[in-house]
Amino acid sequence: MSSTEHSSKAPSATTPVPSVYGTPTPVPARRATAGVDSAVLGGWLREMVLIREFELRCMQAYQDKKIGGFCHVYIGQEAVAVGCTAAVEAKDPIVTAYRDHGHALARGMSSRHCMAEMFGRIGGCAKGKGGSMHMFDRANNLFGGHGIVGAQIPLGVGLAFGTKYEDEVIAGGTSNRVTLAFLGDGALNQGSVHEAMNLAGLYDLPVIIICENNGYSMGTAISRGTTMGHDISAKAGAYGMEGVVIDGMDVIEVQGAMKELVDRVRSTCRPVFVDMRTYRYKGHSMSDPRKYRTRDEEEHYEGDCPIARLRAHLEPRGFSADAFKSMQREIRAEVREAVEWAEQSPVTPTSELYRDVYVERWGPYSGSSQPEMLGGAENTSEFKGCNPDGEML
Repeated sequence: MSSTEHSSKAPSATTPVPSVYGTPTPVPARRATAGVDSAVLGGWLREMVLIREFELRCMQAYQDKKIGGFCHVYIGQEAVAVGCTAAVEAKDPIVTAYRDHGHALARGMSSRHCMAEMFGRIGGCAKGKGGSMHMFDRANNLFGGHGIVGAQIPLGVGLAFGTKYEDEVIAGGTSNRVTLAFLGDGALNQGSVHEAMNLAGLYDLPVIIICENNGYSMGTAISRGTTMGHDISAKAGAYGMEGVVIDGMDVIEVQGAMKELVDRVRSTCRPVFVDMRTYRYKGHSMSDPRKYRTRDEEEHYEGDCPIARLRAHLEPRGFSADAFKSMQREIRAEVREAVEWAEQSPVTPTSELYRDVYVERWGPYSGSSQPEMLGGAENTSEFKGCNPDGEML
């Protein structure tokens, strides 16, 4: 089955996950959908199809040399970004790794600004200076994709510390924000990840660390490079954290399980680690030939597509094949328009090397401004310095 076609036939609930995780693990029982409004489910389906189509266009653009540098697509993992984002509130911070286009779109970034960033154009979310691995959307509390493996987890824990400090110390209330910090299974052995988890557990920080466990890091099965690869949630216990396994191929399961965790973390201010079992249908990056896994295994997961799962839930509610085709046409038109808009946006000029280094003008640096999607206004700062007593001037 191709990544552009999505059969609505639901797989058996007893289908075992292949040995990519070290030992066969039964897929968790599916959640009932009776309590979820059809319009909400339809919205999640649209978001997942948008991510899928966006990524397919990115692959084409990369092959046409319109996108430079590295490019890591999210095809197959759409249910994770959509379900997790649906489980939190707009005020809750999110930080992720470099497979970040899906998170940006799920969080509400325009496909135009996302595609322009991919193309290195001034209309991108980071003015074309970040590219594929650095999708930022401050208005939606998305604090970026990050290219240094595992480095975003200390940032996520820091965001949780910051929100807790603001809510409890500055505002004098109670902590009421939850940070989601995503990483891939290949980053799990980075020392900074464990240092951050230690601090999260030590300081009772409201953060959920989500390992998007697609089983292969850059091309080595998790069982060959990580202890307890068959159950990485066990690592949470060393830091006094709860460890949870979630079926990341079912958006209803993701949203439901994550909503329970988010509500608990919001009320208890205790961190959680999630082993989010998912699968990427394409290689680690566009340069990956995927020779380390079999076609039989890939077909197994492609037959259990998260988009097809949700379609299967919606069909008994009257969502027909024609309705799905109409949705696809609409989304494809949107993404084609995003590509055209990105191509018309000017290439980021070299003068931007001297912008956004300091907020205000200093020496050869010409200050900073917001990206187009935030209005493009010149940034100003009221902070001019401190007197010897530390008071602001």
